[in-house]
Amino acid sequence: MNIKALIKKYEAVECLVSIVSGKTILKTVLRDLKQLDEPEKVKVPQFVADFIAEQKKLGHTLSYSIDASMSDIVAEWYWDNSELFAQAWIFGYEVEKEKRYTVSLKNGQPLVKSQSGNTLYFNQNITAGNYKFTRKELEEAGSGWVFDCPGIEIEEVE
Repeated sequence: MNIKALIKKYEAVECLVSIVSGKTILKTVLRDLKQLDEPEKVKVPQFVADFIAEQKKLGHTLSYSIDASMSDIVAEWYWDNSELFAQAWIFGYEVEKEKRYTVSLKNGQPLVKSQSGNTLYFNQNITAGNYKFTRKELEEAGSGWVFDCPGIEIEEVE
């Protein structure tokens, strides 16, 4: 008997004899059985999710996308995670939550983002939400150097 046949069998059952509520147990059993048949979605970085979504939108196949279309960053990730990439392509994926960082000078002065979001600068006055950055945000703003600078303190935050 396969899983789908077993699920159908239990869906037809009106009740289970049990000390605890039969309906509750039946619902729990059915939920668990249904989950057995579903592959777990893998987690991938945002740039991989963007790449897969774009390739599928263009109608490209998995093999074409691997062979011809990868940017350097996607290719680098792919070579260490090829099976994960294939699973994400076939079964779907969830996007990993990107790490966020606070950046400050050794004297404690934090790096903040201007209200327009176009400028990063060090300033004592910070307001909520404008001082946590992803690595990608820092690199795109030309501030990727902070990760290699001994005069800078970087802390990973939620």
